[in-house]
Amino acid sequence: MENKIQIFEDKKIRTVWNEETEEWYFSVVDVCEVLSGTDNPRRYWSDLKRKLATEGSGLYEKIVQLKLIASDGKKRLTDVADTEQIFRIIQSIPSHKAEPFKMWLAQVGRERIEETIDPELAIDRAFETYLKKGYTREWIYQRLLSIKVRNELTGEWDSHGVQKGIEYAILTDEITKAWSGMTTRQYKNLKGLKKENLRDNMSTTEIVLNMLAEVSATEISKTDNPTTFEENKDVAKKGGKIAGQARENIEKLTGKPVITSQNATKLNQVVTDLIEGGAGEKE
Repeated sequence: MENKIQIFEDKKIRTVWNEETEEWYFSVVDVCEVLSGTDNPRRYWSDLKRKLATEGSGLYEKIVQLKLIASDGKKRLTDVADTEQIFRIIQSIPSHKAEPFKMWLAQVGRERIEETIDPELAIDRAFETYLKKGYTREWIYQRLLSIKVRNELTGEWDSHGVQKGIEYAILTDEITKAWSGMTTRQYKNLKGLKKENLRDNMSTTEIVLNMLAEVSATEISKTDNPTTFEENKDVAKKGGKIAGQARENIEKLTGKPVITSQNATKLNQVVTDLIEGGAGEKE
C-alpha cells in the first residue's frame, strides 16, 4: 500500500494505491469535505452513511478502513472507498463540483496506470509541478537527483533489515545531525516548517550536501555490511560526517553559513525578484 496526497482544486485528498488490485482508495471524509464544503466533514459523512443505509444501499458494507496520515502526522484507520464506490457517494452529495470531480478521478487513475507502464512520466510530472511552484530548473534537477539518491539509500536499508517508519526516521535523523549539526525537527523549526518536506525547502547547496551524506552512507553500508540496527546507525553517522566536513570547509572558505533559514516561499521570492529586476533593467 502506498499513501499519497492528491490535489483537487487546491484541496488535499488522501489516497492509497493498492499494488495487488491496481486500484486507488480515496479518503471518504476528504471527498465529502471537498464536494460539500462543510466545516465538519466527519459529521457530514456520518449523516450520509445513515442516509445510504436507510435507502437500502449496500455501499457502506463495501467501505473498508485503511491507515492514512492524519493531521497530527500519525497513521490512523480511515474510511476509504475505491473509484466505483466514490462515484456512488458523489451521486448522494449535491454539489456543482460533482462533474469536475468525476473528471479528476478519471485523470488520477489514468496517470497512475501510465506511470506504472512508463516511470519516466512520473519524473516529468514532478518536474512540471516544481516548475509551477516557482522553482528554478537548476534546483529541480538537483531535487530529482536527490530523490534517486534517497531511494538508493532506503533500498540499502531494506536489504539490511531496517524497518520503514520509525527506524527510517531515526537513521535519517542521524545523517542530518552529522552533516548539519541539527536534528530534522530542529532543521525544520529553523526554516519555519511544520509538515512540509524539508528537502523541498533546501537551497541547492543544502540539497547537494544532503545528497553527499546519503550517497556516502549508501556506499559505506555496501562496504561495512551492517547486520544490526546499531551498526546501521554508525554507518548513517559516518556518511553524514563526510558531508559535515564538506559543509565546514565551504563555510571556512566563504565565511558564510551553508544552512539557511529560508524556506521554499522565501527562496522562490528571491528568484522572482531577480527575474523581475532583470526585466526592469531591460525595459
